[in-house]
Amino acid sequence: MTVQTESTSTSKALRPRMSVARTPHHTWQVSTSRAVSYEVVLSPGLLDPSNPILATAGVQEEARPGRRLVVVDAAVHALYCARIGDYFTQQAVEHEVFVVDAYESVKSMETVFEIAAAMDAFGISRRREPVVAIGGGVLTDMVGLATSLYRRSTPYLRVPTTLIGMVDAGIGAKTGVNFRQHKNRLGTYHPSAVTLNDREFLGTLSPRHLCNGLAEILKMAMVKDEVLFDHLEAHGPRLVEERMQAAGSADGGTVAEDVMARAIHSMLEELQPNLWEHELQRLVDFGHSFSPAIEMAALPELLHGEAVCIDMAFSAVLAHRRGLLNRTDLERILRVMDGLNLPTWHPVCTPDLMAHGLADTVKHRDGKQLLPLPLGIGQACFVNDVSRTELDTALAVLLDLGGSGAGALAATSGNRGA
Repeated sequence: MTVQTESTSTSKALRPRMSVARTPHHTWQVSTSRAVSYEVVLSPGLLDPSNPILATAGVQEEARPGRRLVVVDAAVHALYCARIGDYFTQQAVEHEVFVVDAYESVKSMETVFEIAAAMDAFGISRRREPVVAIGGGVLTDMVGLATSLYRRSTPYLRVPTTLIGMVDAGIGAKTGVNFRQHKNRLGTYHPSAVTLNDREFLGTLSPRHLCNGLAEILKMAMVKDEVLFDHLEAHGPRLVEERMQAAGSADGGTVAEDVMARAIHSMLEELQPNLWEHELQRLVDFGHSFSPAIEMAALPELLHGEAVCIDMAFSAVLAHRRGLLNRTDLERILRVMDGLNLPTWHPVCTPDLMAHGLADTVKHRDGKQLLPLPLGIGQACFVNDVSRTELDTALAVLLDLGGSGAGALAATSGNRGA
């Protein structure tokens, strides 16, 4: 799939307008457009010293090899520091590595300022030296925000090293940090020139963080792609066990390859016509109506995808009680979540928290709920009339269906992944 250009408005000539009043004054109306084009590439062997893709991505040929500031997540640096350094040295790229301990609790403007300070100290050229961000979604979100602010716009490249980064956080236009206990409350729209996805990084990812990413893939499967859901239903645990490296055949490739490609395609297909979110009725918001409140209240216990999964399970129950999702499909959904070791409930999920979460989402969506609910498996609809009574009842039903909250939390007590 190729991401097409999107314009922010129609270009018109700048024209003065005279306004007649007691004191004459002039008014100018400015109308312009901004072409947006970026790439998402599945690119194996990124750190192979003979592979020039990472060294040359996002740079015109006359500016190569150039210099690079490489911002790396601390967990990734511990595993790949030697390979990263060797790669850029072999590619004759002058570089400096800046290590950031990137996790949700420090996803803040303070960390963004640290990244900006590193850019300033390195002396980034405004257009010819894209910053390289290597890490998970938290890291790429913060680097994206820092580069959007530095000199009002500096290019960057994303190299996601987590599954959630490869299929969700690393392929859209949004950047962001948390603010006053609100998830991603501060941010900008600043897509990277290129996102380079290499599944080899997933070989060192913990099972919990793989499941965290599979939650975002399940999101697209439930509301848009029934074939993708079937893949997760049939192969989910094996995808985790094999770190998305193999997992059998499907049309000449592997299930892991097909799952990755379908998830990215579905996501970009939804993002492309609405990159700036002028339209607030978005399928990709499934699982993201209640989850921001859940995630922030549960920090550091829940990962992002785990909070999203609780939201999806809750939304599925709401859909079932409205007759949009039959009992068989609801049970299939919950079984897939269980098979991926994802939680469907957490102790912070009180009736008041869920109601507060929806109320905050209504503000985010300009006064409407615009709540995506599954319509069977592979489709969805939007509702605007969910009542507090419905929320309370659905939460009780979800808990009764077995939402113990154990899921991924029982698998490991760690919160970090490479």
